[in-house]
Amino acid sequence: MSTRKLIRNGMLVTASDTFEADICIENGKIVQIGMGLVPDERTEVVDASGCYVIPGGIDPHTHLDMPFGGTVTADDFATGTAAAAFGGTTTVIDFCLTQKGRPLLESLQEWHAKAEGKAAIDYGFHLMIGEMNDQVLEELPQIIEEEGVSSFKVFMAYKNQFQADDGILFQTLQKAKEYGALVMVHAENGDVIDLLVRQALADGRTEPIHHALTRPSILEGEATGRAARLAALADSQLYVVHVTCAEAVEQIARMRDMGYRIWGETCPQYLTLDQSKMDQPDFEGAKYVWSPPLREAPHQEVLWNALKNGQLQTIGSDHCSFNFKGQKDLGRDDFSKIPNGGPVIEDRLSILYSEGVMKGRISLNQWVDLCSTRASKLFGLFPQKGTLAVGTDADIVIFDPSISRVISAATHHMNVDYSAFEGMPIHGCPVTVLCRGEYVIRDRQFAGVAGAGRYVKRDKYDAGAPLPVRQPVTAVNGG
Repeated sequence: MSTRKLIRNGMLVTASDTFEADICIENGKIVQIGMGLVPDERTEVVDASGCYVIPGGIDPHTHLDMPFGGTVTADDFATGTAAAAFGGTTTVIDFCLTQKGRPLLESLQEWHAKAEGKAAIDYGFHLMIGEMNDQVLEELPQIIEEEGVSSFKVFMAYKNQFQADDGILFQTLQKAKEYGALVMVHAENGDVIDLLVRQALADGRTEPIHHALTRPSILEGEATGRAARLAALADSQLYVVHVTCAEAVEQIARMRDMGYRIWGETCPQYLTLDQSKMDQPDFEGAKYVWSPPLREAPHQEVLWNALKNGQLQTIGSDHCSFNFKGQKDLGRDDFSKIPNGGPVIEDRLSILYSEGVMKGRISLNQWVDLCSTRASKLFGLFPQKGTLAVGTDADIVIFDPSISRVISAATHHMNVDYSAFEGMPIHGCPVTVLCRGEYVIRDRQFAGVAGAGRYVKRDKYDAGAPLPVRQPVTAVNGG
């Protein structure tokens, strides 16, 4: 197998530039970019005529081989990373769950065991923080410095399961400031949601739609604002995962305008699907039960506008797949027992291109930034990944904008029996995907190897360009 490749005749697209050029790859790295590069006898020429050549997608939000609600996600690191590669993603950052009283390093080792020998693309881990005590405080520096895990997840929801209190969140933010980490937060008011769920079930409201009705958008907005203000008080950095609604966008935008280091992610499902999906007969709505839930349609344009104007910065998949038969139906008589999550990892880039770039909602360069570059910068992977430049990893996607297809469970590569986007027409498709210069997808066929993906240790938090000079923290009291 040749270790030297020359990608010719493509249109290179990065977060900042669009230009015609050839790319030469050797030993897993980009070694040359220029016009009219000439191959030698040991070079494989790859023709990218009519295609965009972009940095491999970075999905900062996945849940592979994850236990939840009495079952385990349908996609493990083998099927999940293969499906990700079909969709143009070459790096995933998965969530390592922890348990109270258990050393953080043990949990991390468990997640390494899940991925090792299975992942077809590169991967890293975020680490859940569910408690803050002397043991956790002692482990955090090692986790960051030696294990290369520089982001921590705190849940403000899932009461009696994952939820941490505000004190734990605030302490995590303080330590993140001290050690150079990024705190990620699932922002919903778990205490009030728990009460609303119990009230709904007591009233006999058991159908999937009540998952959405007991988790209203106002509670996501409230929790987002609360977390952002705690981050301001700690003078720390906060990344709000899976933003779904106008109320949360408003809180993030307000705090960013004041100069605070607040970042926001949304997902393809919230940009293209709405709450009516959950109100279908015959339990069909269970396919769309995830948290936060789908919102009413007007929230979609708010999210698109927030991506366009920079109020939200990244696109994650929040891929958390459960089969409709045998897993989702655990909650057939009780919506609170439906495993939360959906299959998204494969269609993230294509949906953003088709619904975003093709419809004029975002630019080509914004597409690359949202799906790759900004996550690379926020999560300590840049410039190794997330861009096309001499010396970077040759994580490259050849994306053909002329291909049209229809999303369907019949043709996807995720290990799940339905598609959340069944029947959606898509324009544009990754045709060839390279991870560190080796084929994972070649001419739309899997060419990778389970276990070829490497664990990537990440640098400390660095948000790139600084935000404006911030106002005093007293300016965010109230409101």
